[in-house]
Formats: sequence, structure tokens, C-alpha cells
Amino acid sequence: MSHTDGGPRQVLGLNEIAEMPQRRRARLINSISGFKPANLVGTADAHGNAACCIVSSVVHLGSNPALLGVVFRPPGADAHNYRNLSSSGCFTLNHVTADMYTSAHQTSARYPENVSEFEAVGLTPHWHGPAEDQFQAPAVAESPVRMGLTVSEDLALPNGCRFVIGAVQWVDYRSNGQAEDGFLDLAALDTVCIGGLDAYYTASRLGRLSYAKPESMPEVRTDFMKGWD
Repeated sequence: MSHTDGGPRQVLGLNEIAEMPQRRRARLINSISGFKPANLVGTADAHGNAACCIVSSVVHLGSNPALLGVVFRPPGADAHNYRNLSSSGCFTLNHVTADMYTSAHQTSARYPENVSEFEAVGLTPHWHGPAEDQFQAPAVAESPVRMGLTVSEDLALPNGCRFVIGAVQWVDYRSNGQAEDGFLDLAALDTVCIGGLDAYYTASRLGRLSYAKPESMPEVRTDFMKGWD
């Protein structure tokens, strides 16, 4: 143990981490990176059967073009969402809210391939676009922020996981959460985040800061909807 003014600290070296019980180590390493976004991935098979699964690994990769990355566990026999998006080339990402987080978490259960997670947990598929030009992956009707993506790249990671890079094709969100400068206030939209594997949190506002410049400290703005010029 190490102590600072902030209270006791735990210090672990590489060998001590490696020697931890497997589940304790997994819970620690999964939470140590910080809060993560909670999203539902929506997919469909070749027959249009809808599926979804929760992920906490979505990362922003660029705005022009708009790219997002998602890490999927090593594909096994039950990885039907990953197989769906690999086959169809498209998927959706949908923010999880406080009203639906228990249902969203339940999608991580290993349901048989013939069981739709939407139906099993009580969520509703939303199909974007007109019938003649419908996006071939379902979104989540209950989600305040949803987007459709096509698979740009599917990369193998050293641990067997897959890193899927998605190109954003459309976005659909509740406009009451958008500030004057385009920013989405996710707290206003009731989006939640994840800590570790199973802890869910709501967001509290601190402030929006102006563009950082070396000659001055940033301005703090507590009105999140006003935005910047």
C-alpha cells in the first residue's frame, strides 16, 4: 500500500497483476481504463432476423469522414452479431439510457442464434429508411441517439478480438439535446456510461471549456446548450 493526501493507494507490478485470480484481474483491468460509452450494436442476418448486443468499446476515430471503432470479443459459436455484420457489411450503434440499461445489459447473455435479443429483453427494432431503400441493420427504437454504419475495416487484434471500423452513413437523435454549435449534450439525453463490466452510471455536468491556447487558461461555460462560435 502507498499513501498520499488522497488516501491509501494500491500499487501492483506486472507479476502481481498476472498472479491475480482470473475474474478479479478481469474486473480490475476492465474498469481501470475509466468510464466507457454504453451502446447497443444492432444487426440482422440474411433473412432479416434482428439481433443486438451491448458493447462498451466504441471509440471515435475521425469526423471527416465520420469513423467509429468497436472492439468485439474473439468470435465464438455464439457470436451471431459479429457474424451478421461481417456478412451484411452494416450495423447500428445505439446509446443506452437509464430507462433501458437493465434490458441493454441483459443482451450480453448467450442467447441461442434463433432467439432475438430484442424480443428476449423487451426492446424494439427500428428500421431506418423507406421499405425500398431500408438500412439492412435494425436500430433500437428506445434509444435517443442511433446511427447506421457500414464496415470499413475488420482487423484482428493480438488477443483474438476483432476491431471493426465503421463508416457512419446516417445519424438519428433527439434534437432537444443539441447545442447551438452542434454539440450533443448526452446528459440531457439521459445517456449512461459503463464502469468495468457491470457498473452503470449517469453523467453529471461540470462545464464546457473553450479551445485550449498556450497563452491563457480556458473559459468555463456551464450553459452546455449555448456552445461556442
